Amino acid sequence: MKKLSFFLLLAIISFNCQKDISQQNSTTSVLPTITTVATTSITAANALSGGNITADGGAAITARGVCWATTTDPGITGNHTSDGTGTGIFASSITGLIANTHYHVRAYATNSIGTAYGADSTFTTTTSATALPTVTTSSITAITTTAATGGGNVTADGGATVTARGVCWSITTNPVATGIHTTDGTGTGIFTSAVTGLTAGTTYHVRAYATNSVGTAYGGDSVFTATSATAGLPTITTTAITAINTTDAAGGGNITSDGGAPVTARGVCWNTTTNPVATGNHTIDGTGTGIFTSAITGLTKATTYYVRAYATNSAGTTYGNEQSFTTPLYDVYVVGDENNGFTGDVRLWRNGVATVLTGVPYSQANSVFVNGSDIYVAGVLGGNGVYGQAAVWKNGVPTVLSSPTSHNSYANSVYVSGSDVYVSGDEAVGSIDAGTVWKNGVGSVVNNGIQNAYPRCVFVSGGNIYVSGYEPNVTYNQAKLWKNGVATIMGAGTIKADAFSVFVSGSDVYVAGYESNGSKNIARVWKNGVATVLNDGTYSAYGQSVYVVGSDVYVAGYESRTINNVAILWKNGVPTDLSTGTNNAYANSVFVYGSDVYVAGQESSKAMLWKNGVATVLNSNSMYGNANSVFVK
Repeated sequence: MKKLSFFLLLAIISFNCQKDISQQNSTTSVLPTITTVATTSITAANALSGGNITADGGAAITARGVCWATTTDPGITGNHTSDGTGTGIFASSITGLIANTHYHVRAYATNSIGTAYGADSTFTTTTSATALPTVTTSSITAITTTAATGGGNVTADGGATVTARGVCWSITTNPVATGIHTTDGTGTGIFTSAVTGLTAGTTYHVRAYATNSVGTAYGGDSVFTATSATAGLPTITTTAITAINTTDAAGGGNITSDGGAPVTARGVCWNTTTNPVATGNHTIDGTGTGIFTSAITGLTKATTYYVRAYATNSAGTTYGNEQSFTTPLYDVYVVGDENNGFTGDVRLWRNGVATVLTGVPYSQANSVFVNGSDIYVAGVLGGNGVYGQAAVWKNGVPTVLSSPTSHNSYANSVYVSGSDVYVSGDEAVGSIDAGTVWKNGVGSVVNNGIQNAYPRCVFVSGGNIYVSGYEPNVTYNQAKLWKNGVATIMGAGTIKADAFSVFVSGSDVYVAGYESNGSKNIARVWKNGVATVLNDGTYSAYGQSVYVVGSDVYVAGYESRTINNVAILWKNGVPTDLSTGTNNAYANSVFVYGSDVYVAGQESSKAMLWKNGVATVLNSNSMYGNANSVFVK
């Protein structure tokens, strides 16, 4: 029975293999800031409330309104209104109330982080059958230096005819109809009002009103600023482009001044020629000033793009400085982990940018395979925190393959052929670690099922399923290759050996691993069962991963020298040291794309990626890490 010592296991032996495949920034957001406005126009069945969103928290407001209940702190899972999007003041019509009842109301605002609430406000409905009308204030539009368009909606007459309606405005809050106002007909329904006689650059408050025999009711207080007589274009800068992949990237901008008129649209635009404009490829990322982020999508690999942030107000559209970037010819995917020595998470790095797959303790990410736009990762999900379960992630969403049990199960390798997803590993069945291949989530035992077996790697070619690994004998482990469930022993079979990786090229089957000579473990690659020795036996060495291109055979592994382990890449049996031996290092996985050779591994307790022998650290300097598998597409 295996112990759950994942970090040590990842650092020493990474059970990954590579697949035969054709040449294939940001500001942290928070919850919005919102206040609840006082409830007005209270009748036996209706009332008028609303809110004021003063900050969107760095992410667009996608929903806003009020929620109410007869208990404190109502939420959006109960009675609520939906009153548009974006920041600013809004009005909400509360309906369906019970006469002479005490209610609690809170304004709410939702962005991508979650939902924020204003303070809890209370009111009591009336008992009279006749009450004030119910009216809401429409958004203010068509704002100029001297005029704007407003209006309202009288949704209930309160049981008495509405004899006057319109809007009133002032430079102070809560204007009334005895001041400056319009008169826009009678009765219920939507109406439009011309707000005139304004002063350029001045901020105004507007409320809709409706009058019946009971009195005059008002909608919410809406605020706007008349366009400045000298209003100019906004001031904006373009942020640096980050997270650059073959088909997408991240950008954004910072609007430091609205130019004297509200910013009604903002985003980034891009093109393959200089000075892109917002009438071409562009994003729409909210309104107002401040920092915003943009997702640049639909890109073509190996192409240079030019990006500018833009901002629009009534004076026109202005652009930030131009940024340029070039999409890569291909994307490099690496899986592994990052931890502080006690806790951490498993990660997928795409072109060096990390995505956390899970933070569940004792989880692993052992193998990655990309098919089309889908990213598959095989590993272990810590589950109940005691025993790990074999799992496969598709685009970040995990599926558990094994059942909870009394000891660990592992998924060591993933391969996708057409629409079929194959995962190799072992599943705890009673007291046996049953060597298993899951096809589309359904497991099949690769050996007899009555003794332990440990599949390391799976490869599918020509409809045949190849699995490499080992099976314990009475006194030693036998390296084995299973083809469609039929086992072949790699090596003599009479001394300790292991088969870490399998790769099929045409009709040739390559297996990387090691076999003991009695005193040292000797790295080997078997081609159709015939071994090539990779090291001279002075030190123990291990072939961890094999990849074949044409007549060239690449093996990644390591050699245990006098002081430290040294990461090695063998090409056609000739070794190249990837590390100096100053620190422990391991080469766990190799992938070849064109003329570039990528190796994933670890050096000095850091997740490493070597490209043509040049190392890049993937995890942060303050953390430990390991890179178990690399895939290029």
